[in-house]
Amino acid sequence: MRILLIEDELDMAVLITRSVQDAGFAIDSARALADAREMAALASYALIILDRRLPDGDGLSLIRSLRTAQPGAPIIVLSALDAVPDRVQGLNEGADDYLAKPFDMAELLARARAALRRPGAEDTPPMICGRLGFHPSTREVTIDGTPVLFKRRELAVLETLIRRAGRVVRRETLIEEVYGFDDEIQSNTLDAHISRLRVRLTAFKAGIVIHPIRGVGYLLDQC
Repeated sequence: MRILLIEDELDMAVLITRSVQDAGFAIDSARALADAREMAALASYALIILDRRLPDGDGLSLIRSLRTAQPGAPIIVLSALDAVPDRVQGLNEGADDYLAKPFDMAELLARARAALRRPGAEDTPPMICGRLGFHPSTREVTIDGTPVLFKRRELAVLETLIRRAGRVVRRETLIEEVYGFDDEIQSNTLDAHISRLRVRLTAFKAGIVIHPIRGVGYLLDQC
């Protein structure tokens, strides 16, 4: 999953970016309304984190265009404007959540995960392929019901593939969902991550295989 952060305070942006990446998400960062509009037109995002006080205006003014460019993406507003009228204004303008600064990073991540869950997703059964299960609401991976850990990139690749199990996933789709604009991507970066993921899946005896589809992408299926 890919997240768009719109935050002009550099230290805050770096802190949020690192925390979101450590949680297993790809993230792009914009520092102004104009940059955010451009990014929203170029990529697809699962979640948007939006500051209010930006150099070129109030972040709330961006919500309508974000809804058009990224339909269905939840928007969490961050702001030092924490009075009740400010929070009410943010929610009335279309934000899904409003978190006042300063905040605890664990709370932001919890709110992000909650926003990403569809209504009722807590009861959604895991996606099963072979002996591996992927739990959409928590992004937990299990083998025969036992939790196993994957590195951030491996988890992102696995999530993208298992959500489309049995279908060919184009390289462009994988790159868009796994990496951010600021990530340094070489021609073999994706292949290297998939190679390491294959090794882990084999070691876990997951019962699934990732097939390369020459010139197109990859396909995940049961062995």
